[in-house]
Amino acid sequence: MDSAALPLPHAASPTDLRKVMAEWRAAGETVAFVPTMGALHDGHLRLVEQARMEARRVVTSIFVNPTQFAAHEDLDTYPRTLERDATLLAEAGCDLLYAPTASTMYPTGFATRIAMDGPALGLETDHRPHFFGGVAIVVAKLLNQVQADVALFGEKDYQQLRVITRLAADLDIPTRIVGVPTERDGHGLALSSRNAYLSAAELDISRRLNGRLAAAAARVRAGDPIDVVEHETAGALLSDGFASVDYVAVRDADTLEPLAAAGDRAVRILAAAWLGRTRLIDNMAI
Repeated sequence: MDSAALPLPHAASPTDLRKVMAEWRAAGETVAFVPTMGALHDGHLRLVEQARMEARRVVTSIFVNPTQFAAHEDLDTYPRTLERDATLLAEAGCDLLYAPTASTMYPTGFATRIAMDGPALGLETDHRPHFFGGVAIVVAKLLNQVQADVALFGEKDYQQLRVITRLAADLDIPTRIVGVPTERDGHGLALSSRNAYLSAAELDISRRLNGRLAAAAARVRAGDPIDVVEHETAGALLSDGFASVDYVAVRDADTLEPLAAAGDRAVRILAAAWLGRTRLIDNMAI
């Protein structure tokens, strides 16, 4: 399908985007923003649904951001389904699709980087040290380009949500950042575009991750030592058939700092594990 034939209004450059935004602002309309990398699933559509409750107009971006992929990762094979995605967004009531190209977002001579500390330290950074630098720069650019009243992000990528919340606060970006609960299949597996990589056998194993985290959360609530729960949960995932476990970690829900004990604060358990070429992440509140 030619981009001109997409089933909803769309923009491919900040200039075109801002023309639409100016019209909406002149009419006194509020705007919600849902950034995605495409290959949309029900979790993304839940974000659009929530966005429609937050504002009069909804903008969804689709951009597979090269700066958050390392050389050995799946940038080239990441699923790209623009026409299907546009149809789903139109049916969900999205008002505008923003689909810039890599050369639009990172033109010749682009030289700016953002280094993150705080919630960006550890967990994902231990295994993907490039990741949050790429996320930070693209999200800062998108928030600046759209200038929405509110932007919505899924809690499945919980560390990313905390990093983006910190980024917006530190850079005085006025867009309000809202986290939306993880959408799951009937077996509890967190929906992800990368789940399409899973074989039938891997899919069966993957659905055990959420149950292991729930059992670990119950143990932490009961007062079991956190380091023991983390270690034994990682071992249980390996016994379940996961190829490797990057981390199982109990952290402060706001700062993501490590904890010696849960106490009475808000706490989150997070995990990342591999099945074949698919890396699964999940988390839940304790």
